[in-house]
Amino acid sequence: FWLKGLGWTKSFWKHSLVMSIELYDNQFKEGRKIVTVKDVEPDQFIKAFSQHLKRQGRFELPKWADVVKTAKYKELPPNDPDWLYVRTASMVRKVYIRKGMGVGAFRKVYGGQQRRGTCTKTFSKGSGRIARYILQQLEEMGLVEQDEDGGRMITKEGQRELDTVAVQAAAEEEEEEE
Repeated sequence: FWLKGLGWTKSFWKHSLVMSIELYDNQFKEGRKIVTVKDVEPDQFIKAFSQHLKRQGRFELPKWADVVKTAKYKELPPNDPDWLYVRTASMVRKVYIRKGMGVGAFRKVYGGQQRRGTCTKTFSKGSGRIARYILQQLEEMGLVEQDEDGGRMITKEGQRELDTVAVQAAAEEEEEEE
């Protein structure tokens, strides 16, 4: 490489590439209006949508929500009393971004490492009952529907509701920055 003799290093090229990408991205971000879930940071959207679900009151909490473990590799149930709203917001966001996700896919997504003492850790899937319950509740609310190719997909009404919550979450973020 002929520039190597001039003192141009690999880290310089990496840095300049990152800087040029940032400048390019910032050019398009100026004056851009947030319109979809994909434009908002995931943690902000999930927090906003879980609060939205809680305020609305259409999502029913089951009796077992406070005592159930989220996977077989867990030892205790979640500490957060609103964990089911947070999980629901996370799942509906995943369905929005990638249609066709079913109970098996969500078991894999919310799985983790099972500790087995002196043996090696292995991957263990999450709870299918929780994923199935949440998807059924979202279907009753009209946010998702079953896809003919398998799994679930977002409905038009669901997309509209999620996008309005995303716009509100983005507005709250801008207010906090100021």
